[in-house]
Amino acid sequence: RLIASSLSELISQSSTVYIMGHRMADLDALGAAVGLLCLCRIKGCRAKIVIDLQKNACQSLIAELRAIPDYADLFISGQDALVEADNRSLLIIVDTNRPDQVESKALLEAVPRVAVIDHHRRAADYIDHAVLSLHEPFSSSAAELVTELLQYAVEPRDIWPLEAQALLAGIVLDTKNFNVRTGSRTFEAAAFLRRTGADTVDVKKLFQSDLDSTIARYQIVQAAKLYRDEIAIAAVEQTTTRTIASQAADELLSISGILTSFVLYPDGNQVVICARSIGTCNVQVVLEPLGGGGNAASAGAQIKNAQLPDVLEKLVASIDKFYG
Repeated sequence: RLIASSLSELISQSSTVYIMGHRMADLDALGAAVGLLCLCRIKGCRAKIVIDLQKNACQSLIAELRAIPDYADLFISGQDALVEADNRSLLIIVDTNRPDQVESKALLEAVPRVAVIDHHRRAADYIDHAVLSLHEPFSSSAAELVTELLQYAVEPRDIWPLEAQALLAGIVLDTKNFNVRTGSRTFEAAAFLRRTGADTVDVKKLFQSDLDSTIARYQIVQAAKLYRDEIAIAAVEQTTTRTIASQAADELLSISGILTSFVLYPDGNQVVICARSIGTCNVQVVLEPLGGGGNAASAGAQIKNAQLPDVLEKLVASIDKFYG
């Protein structure tokens, strides 16, 4: 309640609020941003979501939002936001606490007042100049945290159904459909969003993929090798998308006996890793030596100027070190 009140006051004192998640924004980052956009609307403050409309993992939700006239011009690039921002602007960072992972680091450095709302474990290089910070590693998602803020700050009828749907989609994504990292507060937040108009069928549609993507996902699954009896590692030579790689990592956990999965693929001059766990392996701790981050159940890394075999070797060494 105190954080909700403080954030509402910060918003009311701002000329414009910019809401920004991590690069390659997913449904949790966008869902949390949409929830905060709702809060800004109720408080009568101009607000925009900073996102790369081409490089993200939530195209279907963006398309639905932009179909609403009120949302059509509420998305902005980091560069355009940098031009617009003034000394009374407020920047709210969601779903990350690391400066190097935000959509626009230049905007983070330019805006004097910053708030952070995140559920990942605090990294060594976290954003340390925030005037307000809501950081709860035990929460399922950034969308859950924003939903809790909304319960204290606005009336349920003020939340539009599509906004509630966006928040619920964020929770569904990070809990793997309420299978991991869920607590009583997670279900209470979901119940609140359901009452405000979130449709579970529409949320499910946001997770659908086309036939080509489905085939690509299963090709990654097929390439997986078993390590330490319960870890699946799929290192593929062809470039794919982060969304497909993440889905493949999730898919591997549906196989009996597999408790942890890693998907590696080349992307230009870097190698990307998507990691998932439903066992004792903390994938964030495994990927931190490789420059990655996330949480115990879901993490990722982008290793620049690297080759796939070298990164695979480093990953295996980090796994071995974790198990001691």
